[in-house]
Amino acid sequence: QVQLVESGGGLVQPGGSLRLSCVASGRTFTTYHMEWYRQAPGKQRELVASINLSDVTNYADSVKGRFTISRDSPKDTWYLQMDNLKPEDTALYYCASVQYGGQRAWGQGSLVTVSS
Repeated sequence: QVQLVESGGGLVQPGGSLRLSCVASGRTFTTYHMEWYRQAPGKQRELVASINLSDVTNYADSVKGRFTISRDSPKDTWYLQMDNLKPEDTALYYCASVQYGGQRAWGQGSLVTVSS
């Protein structure tokens, strides 16, 4: 099994930046895809960004050019750098990883609030 622990959420003003971190432990050698999701109040959870073992990245259209996903393989950690944040980015952010065999592990969630 893989366990994920997130950190880095908080309150930021519009136009500001935050970086979320996700540290994996356990059978991390089985992970091949790393993701960030978010869920805003009253909305469905959506995939924000993803990265694979070849460092190929994908982003939701709503965050392209503002968010950057990256990973530090030796530390079993991946990040979501969020710049030029907007009020509509306010949500609970979750990291996730997909393991060979199709299992998905989830972090506990980090609240990001963008407000003046």
